[in-house]
Amino acid sequence: MAGNVSRGETAYLRLKEEIQAGNLQPGTRVREVEIAERLGISRTPAREAIRRLESDGLVSFVPRHGAVISKLDHQETMELYDLREILEGSAAGFAARHASPAEIEELEELISAEPAIGDNPKQLADLNRVFHASLYRAAHNRFLERALLGLRDSMTLLGGTSLRVEGRHETAHTEHLAIVSAIAERDLEKAEIAARQHIRSAQRARLKLMRERLMSGSQTSDP
Repeated sequence: MAGNVSRGETAYLRLKEEIQAGNLQPGTRVREVEIAERLGISRTPAREAIRRLESDGLVSFVPRHGAVISKLDHQETMELYDLREILEGSAAGFAARHASPAEIEELEELISAEPAIGDNPKQLADLNRVFHASLYRAAHNRFLERALLGLRDSMTLLGGTSLRVEGRHETAHTEHLAIVSAIAERDLEKAEIAARQHIRSAQRARLKLMRERLMSGSQTSDP
């Protein structure tokens, strides 16, 4: 049993990473047999991994299709960003109050690495996740951090990073600088405003991506 639990955990983390990387797109079917074969495990841990992803909201069960990677509609996407704006703003404000000098230095070092990888969306997305996770820790509020990490899991269902939008990585870098600068100045209000503006900008970039994807799909379906 212990072995199955261990393999189930491994399968769960592998599948979660694939969703985050965009290798498993929303709407993709998730079959126990295929997962078991691909990961070299039995169906029991594969089933456990799927159930855990379902409890996270990353997998849904669709009649006559079975388990699929969950898909967010327009309204759910808007609600997700609206909530993220509130929580990220609070995290930045708390960080301005509680972050240690070492934590502030870490945030500064992370954003200083952004310009050099501006032409690599995947590396930018990975670095962006580390930056925001570090910001959450710097807030020193475990309940807020837990809520934000759960929200980040839901963000993976949007399919790819909004940093792919032309010019977005430059503006995101500027916004990150403003957030960290306010935190370093211990300006709670300024930090919260900067973080909320950052998420609103990300929301606009996401809507642009969704619009482009919709238009591309419409053109493809034209006779």
